[in-house]
Amino acid sequence: MENAHAKESPDVLSHFGVTEETGLSPDHVKRNLEKYGFNGKSIWELISEQFEDLLVRILLLAACISFVLAWFEEGEETVTAFVEPLVILLILIANAIVGVWQERNAEDAIEALKEYEPEMGKVYRSDRKSVQRIKAREIVPGDVVEVSVGDKVPADIRIISIKSTTLRVDQSILTGESVSVIKHTEAVPDPRAVNQDKKNMLFSGTNIAAGRATGVAVATGVSTEIGKIRDQMAATEQEKTPLQQKLDEFGEQLSKVISLICVAVWMINIGHFNDPVHGGSWFRGAIYYFKIAVALAVAAIPEGLPAVITTCLALGTRRMAKKNAIVRSLPSVETLGCTSVICSDKTGTLTTNQMCVTKMFIIEKVDGDSISLGQFDISGSKYTPEGEVTRNGQFVKCGQYDGLVELATICALCNDSSLDYNESKGIYEKVGEATETALSCLVEKMNVFNTEVRGLSKVERADACCSVVKQLMKKDFTLEFSRDRKSMSVYCSPAKSAKAPVGNKMFIKGAPEGVIERCAYVRVGTTRVPLTGPIKDHILSVIKEWGTGRDTLRCLALATRDSPLRKEEMNLEDATKFVDYETDLTFVGCVGMLDPPRKEVMSSIELCRAAGIRVIMITGDNKGTAVAICRRIGIFSEDEDVTNKAFTGREFDDLLPYEQKNAVRKACCFARVEPSHKSKIVEFLQGFDEITAMTGDGVNDAPALKKAEIGIAMGSGTAVAKSASEMVLADDNFSSIMIFKLTHLTVEQWLIVLKLSIPVILLDELLKFVARNYLEGKV
Repeated sequence: MENAHAKESPDVLSHFGVTEETGLSPDHVKRNLEKYGFNGKSIWELISEQFEDLLVRILLLAACISFVLAWFEEGEETVTAFVEPLVILLILIANAIVGVWQERNAEDAIEALKEYEPEMGKVYRSDRKSVQRIKAREIVPGDVVEVSVGDKVPADIRIISIKSTTLRVDQSILTGESVSVIKHTEAVPDPRAVNQDKKNMLFSGTNIAAGRATGVAVATGVSTEIGKIRDQMAATEQEKTPLQQKLDEFGEQLSKVISLICVAVWMINIGHFNDPVHGGSWFRGAIYYFKIAVALAVAAIPEGLPAVITTCLALGTRRMAKKNAIVRSLPSVETLGCTSVICSDKTGTLTTNQMCVTKMFIIEKVDGDSISLGQFDISGSKYTPEGEVTRNGQFVKCGQYDGLVELATICALCNDSSLDYNESKGIYEKVGEATETALSCLVEKMNVFNTEVRGLSKVERADACCSVVKQLMKKDFTLEFSRDRKSMSVYCSPAKSAKAPVGNKMFIKGAPEGVIERCAYVRVGTTRVPLTGPIKDHILSVIKEWGTGRDTLRCLALATRDSPLRKEEMNLEDATKFVDYETDLTFVGCVGMLDPPRKEVMSSIELCRAAGIRVIMITGDNKGTAVAICRRIGIFSEDEDVTNKAFTGREFDDLLPYEQKNAVRKACCFARVEPSHKSKIVEFLQGFDEITAMTGDGVNDAPALKKAEIGIAMGSGTAVAKSASEMVLADDNFSSIMIFKLTHLTVEQWLIVLKLSIPVILLDELLKFVARNYLEGKV
């Protein structure tokens, strides 16, 4: 169904002839399956690919001719005549074995990763009254599908109804957005809307971070957004690497030169065709000198070259494997040596794709209408409970600040997510929503109650400090996040076994504008002070600076209601009433978070610049966040004017073709883009004779990864991205690209010895031939 996002829910249901309650009938499913259909390379293909190079084919032809001539050889030299073609064939076979072995290993690794992709979905169909689980490939357009937290979306779905107060979806693999997206059911009228703006759509392969909903499958299989990406990949021809191009050129030149010399040698000896040594037969003399010409040609061909190159590249892949780089295509080892432009995805490549709180503030003093803020910085860039809280560069103990103790309490309790240690992978991971996990991680770093964490296992360390906070108060129920009030809250009562503040409390977190608007007080230490207009303006100005300045932080305001209504006075079934319960609040503080750059990226960017390599960020995230990350990692300087240097996908589309070329030539940042934009940018760069490397981890990166001369996927990325790439960085270390580039030979370095040696080889063989025939009296 085209433009389902622009149509109202009843129109979508009517188009497929279904209702939300019953879904499709078995006959309807069968008809749709017939209409729409179901939702690696072989070993022989890999072997044949090893014989596609022109030089290898020339050698193969020379071996075949040598075999034919050896077959007709007479006398004692009959056996020795087969030695040369056999040696050539053995070299070619060894070359093919090494190439297939390397690439087959990489294919197997990719196939193993694909096993983690989900295969099930939940649908309503008229033959059963309740939801049923079926294989995702059996879902057809028109199916009424249910999704809930933790599910992977099995098809492209137009949302019909949301069964929870909010629905959040992590669609970073498809769109590159660093945080989960809040969805709704209203129509999005813009037919040109990019996927990021289709807030009423769920896309196949994305994850439900929070909530539950039902919708109609409007696209399956190749018609989904992911399916379209696969079509783009199929339609994209793999660019030959510079080494392959140069070897092809060299093979063509070599074949022409050798052919001319062989013809010349044969024609020079036409006068000797009737010599008595040939029995007076002109034909036997012609055959004799033809064999000599072919022997000269075979001797002049550097038959060891393909094997030497393959062996060197294979040794390079072994060395790279030790540095956590899986090479899927041998020639890509060399391509790094000539890369001139690196196009990089942001989320998960330049950044960690793990939200982290980097700043926070509380109110330390109020004097009339002026206030003094206590601002703190937090280190750490991943979901690990490791990092320091500092103030003006000095380490602080958070337990000494009453405001920070209360802030940590809100972060721990007003939270449905947690930090977990995955023992099989050996890393800390989020359980639930990214921003809430960042708050849990912050509590672990703050350690406001001085919990002894040394000696704990990593599994225990994941929630050691949060557990202490949760022992003080018991969470009774949650008022879930909703789009209208842009906040969530929890109702807590003192734990019986803990020395906790007397009385029940509500803890609230949400968008600063909405939360502060409902605040009547601000917390100063253990007391509260009335919130006046000037104080509110000052707080909002600081938050605005954090949100629009260098870092473009995502800010959350934290507040409490010290005297909430009794539980019996609240109607928890009606989400529209929640805003009435979150009033008369006390503002406690604010936290600012972002998806931080990887630690090693900034130094890698500097290395790139020093080596004359241009780095371009291409991301599906919004422009403000993209530019802010560019400034943090050194693509843009702090005060650099980014006019005509940063574009959104829509801005790029609105340019004329020649303006697009100029934009690609000058710009270093492209934001809010779709997969087609990424491929187009790579294509423009190749038109400028740039050798382009593309890095990425999401499904949306796959077409450009395949289009570029070398695609480099992150090890934590999707299987689709890995299968489209020539190289996989198992440790996600962007700096590895520069390490490999600086330690590998360029095309020119590979061929310089060859270019110098070939004329010498040809001249040497020609002189030997002339000298031998002169001594025999033939010339």
